[in-house]
Amino acid sequence: MADQFDLFRVEPRQPAPPVRQTRRASPTPSARVADTIDEGMLVTKLEATGRYRVLRKLEPRPVVARETSRFARLAVLVDTETTGLDHDRHEIIELGMVAFTFDPAGTIGDVVGVFNALRQPYEPIPPEITKLTGITDDMVAGKTIALEEVEAFLEPADLFIAHNAAFDRPFCERLAPGFAPKPWACSNAEIAWSDRGFEGTKLGYLLGQSGYFHNGHRAVDDCHALLEVLARSGTDGASPPLAELLEASARARIRIFATNSPFDMKDRLKARGYRWSDGSSGQPKAWWTDVPEEDSDDELKFLRTEIYQWPDADPPTKRLTAFERFRA
Repeated sequence: MADQFDLFRVEPRQPAPPVRQTRRASPTPSARVADTIDEGMLVTKLEATGRYRVLRKLEPRPVVARETSRFARLAVLVDTETTGLDHDRHEIIELGMVAFTFDPAGTIGDVVGVFNALRQPYEPIPPEITKLTGITDDMVAGKTIALEEVEAFLEPADLFIAHNAAFDRPFCERLAPGFAPKPWACSNAEIAWSDRGFEGTKLGYLLGQSGYFHNGHRAVDDCHALLEVLARSGTDGASPPLAELLEASARARIRIFATNSPFDMKDRLKARGYRWSDGSSGQPKAWWTDVPEEDSDDELKFLRTEIYQWPDADPPTKRLTAFERFRA
């Protein structure tokens, strides 16, 4: 007879196998140390190997009251984001400014003011500008720049600084009258960055080689970045870049226009650093260059001897100080 299977029979429960308790190993001394190493120590260890360079995220300096700063002179870093390159047709969509104190030797004191504002342009922001800056039409919708606040921010400044003053100054002067009567300096054109060991003059290059990274192409972030670059002293004890910029901006330059120069000499002029003006900006239609005032006689001699080949040639010149330089 076949065995029957009883559905209701309860088999005696078998005891569960004993659970083996494993003792957790205590962390080794090296593991405990690793858990407590701070970021600064890690960076120091990596850089000490000589195989790593660590970029630090740029943290803006704190803002202090002007009256508590140890220096009296005041500069304002200026940066704009715009809808294009032509100040006659395009518009500012963001204005950033950072005010800081400094002494005559170029030592930076304290940040004493920060200004940042967006502005809705009359036309939609071009896609390529949004891609570059991250600023969208939605971000600027209904936004304006309060000009009375801009003027109040500018009024006490002794100097305006931009990393491309020839671009920013014309846009700024169209925006607010207070930008016009003060001297301007250009940290791109008036500092010999290559002599300081930098491989380029773009702000991103300068900041990266200074050991930092930041959110580029936003106006006030670029101002904070430029401040740190200007404050950086060389490893050989060289003066900070701001000192060089102050010295350069204090010197007059002579703009020389090689009007009516022979057409077949254009390559020689271009190779010497001359730029072409088509006359649309109010300048003569000619190749032109800016030289230090003390070098202007030698430059005129070059034009008369090498370009015009006529000793009585008299190209027009214009003396420029920091009050006139970088205007449209």
